[in-house]
Amino acid sequence: MTEPTSTGSMVALATGVGLASLLPGIDADAFIGAFAGATLFVVSAKDLSIWKRLIYLAISVVAGYLGGTEVMRRFDVASSGLAAFFCAATIITLTLALIERSRTADPARLPRGGTDG
Repeated sequence: MTEPTSTGSMVALATGVGLASLLPGIDADAFIGAFAGATLFVVSAKDLSIWKRLIYLAISVVAGYLGGTEVMRRFDVASSGLAAFFCAATIITLTLALIERSRTADPARLPRGGTDG
């Protein structure tokens, strides 16, 4: 059974997302899709603290909502909700992997700009 505080937080957050999707100028499908994708990531990240999960949830919702149109354009997805879902579900995972890879990268092996000549 989940902790009452985390359950209450999720209900409050879901209510806030539902109300925010009613605002004028907001694509409700993309917003709800981004929230669903972000929630999928947060639920699967059991090794993170609750505060990190909530922060990643917020970042993932925003990035999923904003990146959904790019996913629609590049991958020919017709639904803004589905595009935002995929974007939100993967954006934090990919970003964390890039950050971790950059920490272990050897600067001497990075490609250099300029011309050979």
